[in-house]
Amino acid sequence: MEPNLPDVVLWSIPAFVLLTVVEMVSARIHPDEDAAGYATKDAVTSVTMGLGSLVFDLLWKVPIVAIYTAVYELTPLRVPVLWWTILLMLLAQDFFYYWSHRGHHVIRILWACHVVHHSSRKFNLTTALRQPWTSLTVWPFYVPLIACGVHPAALAFCSSANLVYQFWVHTERIDKLPRPFEYVLNTPSHHRVHHASQGGYLDRNFGGILILWDRLFGSFAAETERPVYGLTKNIGTYNPLRVATHEYAAIARDVRAADSWGERAGRIFRGPGWQPASTAGSATATAVPVPESTG
Repeated sequence: MEPNLPDVVLWSIPAFVLLTVVEMVSARIHPDEDAAGYATKDAVTSVTMGLGSLVFDLLWKVPIVAIYTAVYELTPLRVPVLWWTILLMLLAQDFFYYWSHRGHHVIRILWACHVVHHSSRKFNLTTALRQPWTSLTVWPFYVPLIACGVHPAALAFCSSANLVYQFWVHTERIDKLPRPFEYVLNTPSHHRVHHASQGGYLDRNFGGILILWDRLFGSFAAETERPVYGLTKNIGTYNPLRVATHEYAAIARDVRAADSWGERAGRIFRGPGWQPASTAGSATATAVPVPESTG
């Protein structure tokens, strides 16, 4: 029997709108000259990407639900949907979200999906809406939860709750919170680091609700200097189609230009900044890490 759980994203839309308006008014009344602030074209692009992601997510939902349902039917395990198991499922989903998020930063074909969210040089609540149109790459990370008996509808609820939580951390209007909150939770300060393009901030703070995973697995960085948002190589376009596909196009160009199958595989499955190094007298490509990946 499918659990009857609310659509938390749908119910949160009025709050999204209200908070965005409050942030805009706050930025106008009390401007911060050092803040990235708002730009009309950028905000419109972010909202357009968010609306587009809703449409495409409906399309990707069909095969993903089919796979999850098949796995759920095959496993003999069942996790009942009770108030305390929901809390445990939220914790488990946040753990797997951390690894999904981290994977989408360090594997280029996955980064091609996630780069959309980092493509703005602004950081405000509309940035939270700048979502990819190719989120089909996310589902494999949650198969273990389904295999452990978590109902696909319960996973969808937990994923939605995680997404809704992360909306408020996309702002410069909130400074650091009291230390206990900063130590445990993903906060605006931690997420500003995540969206920054400085070398010391790259590929840090992947947590969704909890920042504890980053502290535990060595990917945490505290906010010590004002972040510069965007990518290490910004795309300079507000065209939603280009925003959604530019990294896939770059991968295709690199694969066509590659000299070997090893290089082709590296262009797809190594890090976003990976470059081949030609060894004297050999055409074999070897891995040379270049800090080029995220914003």
